Amino acid sequence: MRWRRTESRPPGPRAGSEQAGSERTGSLIPAEPDPAGQADPDGQPDPPEGARSLVVVVFDSLRYDAALAAGMANAGRLGPLERRWSYASWTAPSHYNLLMGLLPHSSPSRVYASEHYKADYLRYRERLGVDGIEFKSLLPSIYLPTFLRNSLGYRTGALMSMPVLNRHTPINRDFDVYELMPRHNDMAAMLNRLSFDAARPSFWLLNHGETHYPYALPDDDPGEWPHISGVHGVVRRLDEQQSQPPTGDGGAFFDDEELERLRGRQVRAAAYVDDLLSRLYDLVPAGTWIVVTSDHGELFGEGGYFGHGPIAHDKVFEVPFFEGRVR
Repeated sequence: MRWRRTESRPPGPRAGSEQAGSERTGSLIPAEPDPAGQADPDGQPDPPEGARSLVVVVFDSLRYDAALAAGMANAGRLGPLERRWSYASWTAPSHYNLLMGLLPHSSPSRVYASEHYKADYLRYRERLGVDGIEFKSLLPSIYLPTFLRNSLGYRTGALMSMPVLNRHTPINRDFDVYELMPRHNDMAAMLNRLSFDAARPSFWLLNHGETHYPYALPDDDPGEWPHISGVHGVVRRLDEQQSQPPTGDGGAFFDDEELERLRGRQVRAAAYVDDLLSRLYDLVPAGTWIVVTSDHGELFGEGGYFGHGPIAHDKVFEVPFFEGRVR
C-alpha cells in the first residue's frame, strides 16, 4: 500500500515520495495502488523522503537501579537515563506490547490513558523523521513492523536471545529477518549479523540476554553460573524456604549474600553490554534513532521474591530508558 499526504500543497516531482520541507502538516492516509508500478518488486512502497532507521535494543530483565549502578555511559550518549515502567512483567507480552508501538511508559498522573498513548504514537514522527504519523496510521493491525514494512517501505528485522521469542511465535509477523540466536548471552555475535539496506531505512529489534538470569557474559564458564532448575528466572518465594523441601537442583534457595552477588552480576552484565553500544553506533547509518530499554525488571529479594513473572511488585515493572539519534 502506498501513502499520500492530506495537505493543500501539490506533491513533489517524484512519484511516491514526499516533498522536502519541515513545515508540512497533515496526516498520512492510505492511497490507491499506484498504476505506474512505482512500488518495489516485493510490493513495498517507496520510503518517505527523510525516513530514518530505527533500532530498539532490549536488555532483557535489566532493572532501573542496576542500569544506574552500571553507569551506562554509552547509552547516555543517546539522552538522559529515564525511569520508566514496562507494560508487562515478563518477556513475551512485554515485547508484543512494544511491537504495538508502545514503549515503556512514564506513568504520568492526572492524565487520561488515551492522551498518553496519543503522545506516544506522535513521538514516532521524530523517531522516524516522517511527518503525519499518529495512532490511526497503525490501524487496523496496530503492529509497528507491519506499518513500517507495508506502509512506509522499511526493511524489518529482529534478532532474539530468549527462546519464548522464537520465530514460530506470533510476534514474528512482517519481519524480513527474524532469528533466534544460538546463545542467549552474546550481543557481540548479534551485532555481527546486523545489516542495513542502502536504499531503504531499517527497523531492527534486538533482544539481548546477558542481563537476564544467570547474568552471564559470553566468556564466563557455564560451570560457575548460578543455577535454578527449570526455566531461568522462575519465581521462588524466599519466605517459603524453611517450610519447603530443597529445590530440585539439590540445594537450598539463595540467601541474602547470594542475592546481593546476583545483583552485582546483573550490574556487571549491564556495564558489558553498554560497552558494546559504541560498536552499534558505528554500524548504524547516520541519523538512526536508537531506543535502549528493558522488557521488565528483576527482584533480588524484595518482598521475598527473586526473578520476574507473575509478581506484582514495582521492581518487576521499573526499567531504564534511553533514546536519541545517532549523528
